[in-house]
Amino acid sequence: MPSTERIIRLKTVMIRTGLSRTTLYRKISQGTFPRQIKISIHGAGWRESAVNQWIADPVGYREEGNQQCL
Repeated sequence: MPSTERIIRLKTVMIRTGLSRTTLYRKISQGTFPRQIKISIHGAGWRESAVNQWIADPVGYREEGNQQCL
């Protein structure tokens, strides 16, 4: 049975990562945290697998296409 991809909302992401809302959105703009996806006109969420990938390696996470030279 294939696993289904879950979409998780902001409150859940904040609890799972320990990040504040401000830090979360700053990291998204820097490309160091997965971007949210639209789930309705006024709603957005994150793919659980993307958040899990960040949790597994928060320092090494870089959003594809947004590689920055250090």
